[in-house]
Amino acid sequence: MREHELRLAIERLQARHAAAIDEDRLEEWPLCFTAACRYEITTAENHEKGLPLGIFFADSRAMLEDRVASLRGANIYEAQRYRHIVSPPLIVDSRSDGDGVAAHTNFLVVRTMRDGAMNIFAAGRYLDRIDMRGPEPLFAEKIAILDNRRIDTLLALPI
Repeated sequence: MREHELRLAIERLQARHAAAIDEDRLEEWPLCFTAACRYEITTAENHEKGLPLGIFFADSRAMLEDRVASLRGANIYEAQRYRHIVSPPLIVDSRSDGDGVAAHTNFLVVRTMRDGAMNIFAAGRYLDRIDMRGPEPLFAEKIAILDNRRIDTLLALPI
């Protein structure tokens, strides 16, 4: 795959990921990941120090599906919407065998509450490993590293 095709494929995957969250199609969100995947939300401070505890961790698509089921049926949280603004990805490693890519992508998440109040909820970067072996690329690993050190409320939705 040529570099511009690779970049477009990664951008489409990032767009699908953000749209599933932003448009409340959460059941589609886990479909952006391989069956055996890693998804983590952590702070820049924890990441830089190599601390294993993050804000959220899952090590399979089934865990992500369980998270969505909990959001839909068990968790109680104030109605809110996210809007992701995502930079073009920086490809930092593409294996010559064509089955994997590492990319870094900056993000900004604006949260809008039911009463219309808006704020910048999170800013940071994604560190992604992307599996390119199937018909569509999928995240094998997505680490959302937040620049902010704390979240002001329950982190209900994925970042």
